[in-house]
Amino acid sequence: MSEYKLKDASALSLQLGEKKEIEVEGIEGGKILLLNAGNGKLHAIGTKCTHYGAPLVNGVYVPKTGRITCPWHGACFNAKTGDVEDAPALDALTTFEVVERDGALYIKGEEAAIKSGRRQPNIRCRGGVNTSESDRVVVVGGGSATIAAVEALRDGGFSGSVTVVTKEGYLPIDRTKLSKALLTDVEKAQWRNAEFFKTGSIDFVEDEVTDVDFSNKSVATESGSKLTYGKLILATGGTPRNLPLQGFKVLENIFVLRTLHDAKKIVDAIGEKGKKIVVVGSSFIGMEIANATAADNSVAVIGMESTPLERVLGKEVGAGLQKGLEGKGIKFYMSASVDKAEPSAADPSKVGSVLLKDGTKLEADLVILGVGVAPATEFLKDSKVVRLEEDGSLKTDDNFLVAGLKDVYAIGDIATYPYHGPGGEGKPTRIEHWDVAQNQGRSVAKHIIRPSAKPEFFTPVFWSALTGQLRYCGNTVNGWDDLVLSGDPGEGKFVAYYCKGETVVAVASMGRDPAMTKSAELMRDGAMPSKSQLKDGLDVLDVAFAT
Repeated sequence: MSEYKLKDASALSLQLGEKKEIEVEGIEGGKILLLNAGNGKLHAIGTKCTHYGAPLVNGVYVPKTGRITCPWHGACFNAKTGDVEDAPALDALTTFEVVERDGALYIKGEEAAIKSGRRQPNIRCRGGVNTSESDRVVVVGGGSATIAAVEALRDGGFSGSVTVVTKEGYLPIDRTKLSKALLTDVEKAQWRNAEFFKTGSIDFVEDEVTDVDFSNKSVATESGSKLTYGKLILATGGTPRNLPLQGFKVLENIFVLRTLHDAKKIVDAIGEKGKKIVVVGSSFIGMEIANATAADNSVAVIGMESTPLERVLGKEVGAGLQKGLEGKGIKFYMSASVDKAEPSAADPSKVGSVLLKDGTKLEADLVILGVGVAPATEFLKDSKVVRLEEDGSLKTDDNFLVAGLKDVYAIGDIATYPYHGPGGEGKPTRIEHWDVAQNQGRSVAKHIIRPSAKPEFFTPVFWSALTGQLRYCGNTVNGWDDLVLSGDPGEGKFVAYYCKGETVVAVASMGRDPAMTKSAELMRDGAMPSKSQLKDGLDVLDVAFAT
């Protein structure tokens, strides 16, 4: 293994908990991130988050826990091993041994590893696949939760057979880019190619599960196949809701957005742009679609709330974000209810306008619905063994085992699980976040490999592409009664602390990185400042972690 000198670096140049990007001499463009872990220990790791490439030097490092967290989307890594600890990163960081000699610092490693800064999980089966039926894992669904679960199973040493049954028509994709950027290229959207999963003996079956025989541990598919399992992971995600109103189910050019196929239909309908687009729904999917389509189109958003995103972010923040989006030419019709969709005069088979109950008529070349999703559990609705919650989800315990069933897990949009974050008090909640689904998948894999292991809490994180990058952590399962706001949402630079009593239960930020990431780590450690402290002017970025 080669040894490289770090430019202008010494052990005395960093204080405890400090981090610094340092050039590697002899490698063009080569850099590492050096961290002081205390007790004379230095860590050298890749410089960029393996999710979207955020510079980790701007992230949050906690020497006591050894965690370094991305400043953008909450991906977390072990600073010693480089391993992923929290979503949404899939690849680990490369790590390098640090050597001190004659007052200078060197690292041991290979040039390629230094340049890449990342490593894929080792998903090869050590010693081959164990074909025992009791060790057979079947995963239903092909999204974020699934890719995290199957990779963590193999990376953790699980050698049983792993089969994924998915009706998506492609391998797991970065679904977040559909509403944020209307991505349609499957090659750019897929996280891994087929060869990657093949090396890990992870089988993908393109089919749809129609029934589960929990007593005999088997699933039936639309093609007539039957797959037996030792452990079953249900990760079927959500089904976009339609509007049960006149015109919406019969007229063409009315779209939902959940898959690459949906995104392509929308992009094709927009064509050369200059279209009149009506977006129904003012929560995150609707707002992201409006933002993504605003350039060179006329976009109108219909929302039942008084301001966009009011249910999650409140009126004050929602109004500020609305102001920013209006600056892009987007028009808002708030506190509004849809009456019906009307056909186009030029082509009666297609939508031509949307009529509101107050008589307002919005002309439309196409309509995009962002009115929420329902848990995709239709295949279980007639089951006599499992009981669906009122919203169609499956209730689980802390390990995501479905209540009343053995060896069956539910993760992602279909899972209602006990939330133990600030203010949560273990109340069952369902969270439709990409990061949450991925972390749940990782948790299930760990439980399958080590059933006696205690489940680890992860702070829910999500992000949204609006006028700027909105970050959010925590959850308001038990509501919130006060808001501490620093900055101006209308200017795209703020931190909002959502409080229940003195407890901060959620944080939203824009243009103030890494405030959200710092808050998520403080929540995880039970060290988040109180409402009173924040009202008195305490900046969360100035809060020190316990050593």
